[in-house]
Amino acid sequence: MERKNILFISSWFPNKIEPTNGNFVQRHAEAVSLVHNVEILHTIGDFDQDEKYLFDDRLINGIRTLIVYYKNSKNPVKNFFRRMKAYNKGFSKLQKPDLVHANILHNNMLFAVYLKKKYKIPFVVTEHWTALRKINAEVTSKIIKQTAVIIGNQAEFILPVSNDLLLGLRDLGITTKMMVVPNVVNTQLFVPQRKADTEFTFIHVSNLIPRKNPEKILDVALNLLDKGFVFRFQLGGDGNDEILNKLRNKVENSKFSDKITVFGIQTLNEIADRMGSSNCFILFSEDENQPCVIAESFASEIKVISTNVGGIGEFFPDNAGILLKKVDEAELYSAMVRMLKHDRNDDLSFLSQYAKDTFSQEMIAMKFSAIYAQVLKGLRS
Repeated sequence: MERKNILFISSWFPNKIEPTNGNFVQRHAEAVSLVHNVEILHTIGDFDQDEKYLFDDRLINGIRTLIVYYKNSKNPVKNFFRRMKAYNKGFSKLQKPDLVHANILHNNMLFAVYLKKKYKIPFVVTEHWTALRKINAEVTSKIIKQTAVIIGNQAEFILPVSNDLLLGLRDLGITTKMMVVPNVVNTQLFVPQRKADTEFTFIHVSNLIPRKNPEKILDVALNLLDKGFVFRFQLGGDGNDEILNKLRNKVENSKFSDKITVFGIQTLNEIADRMGSSNCFILFSEDENQPCVIAESFASEIKVISTNVGGIGEFFPDNAGILLKKVDEAELYSAMVRMLKHDRNDDLSFLSQYAKDTFSQEMIAMKFSAIYAQVLKGLRS
């Protein structure tokens, strides 16, 4: 396969201000880098910097990653033009790509449209944004939806991470060819670990925002412990200090501080270790697309309890756990009881095999490569 030059740009990407924001985009880029030459360009505003533009140009996991920080203001129009200028300045420092892989149909990705118009560089878009799900159409602003349609209909391909999201994009009026390509999991990092003969462990990892309902999960866990069930619970992620402190206080004021661990931001390796030493992952979200954490759970051979929202049910094999109809604490309580009473000696090797076949870097790279080849062949013909 001929290696192409692929430029990843994204509306969200990990940076010094938001260290884990859009890390799923970074993982897609890393998968593609197995078979193509990849560079990453991202821009973000910083209220605290004096300089108009700062360039952070480094090699991250083998990929040249250029983040351009611009001086932020309280004027969104001014910020948009500064952001476009930052993209342009960054682009001038990189190799000219054969194709741009854009991410998230936010107005940032108008830069991909600009590159197509000015330099004839085609682009595809991977979409992750829950705001563009059909179920959220009434609450998502008109300007966001209109912008998504403008950019989407200029792209050569749209690659939503779930069919649920694909239907939402079609409903908006995007007519571009689409294909579902899910999020990626490093199946060399998230691996099955032999569980020591210790207490059953539940785990929840997220950004701990309200729609993830971390406090409700904690309340159910405390209720179960109070009823005499025996288990451990790991709860945390990259939430802000306020929510972390609230969760920690609730645990410290309970009788079960020796059974529950609340943790802050972690490296991917640390998350892999925590998952590997757990028995069941809990996701209790009101809104999702196709969460990496569930795929990581499967790769780690641990079962999942999750609300059946967005594209979760599309990537949930039989016997992989329990899907809940809605955010309901009584339902979660019952599901956790069922999981605790389940035979822990089940052979779960089918879960890690499913993860390799569906979410591994090699599989995702192959899918993206086929799309790139189709787009570039179409330009030549």
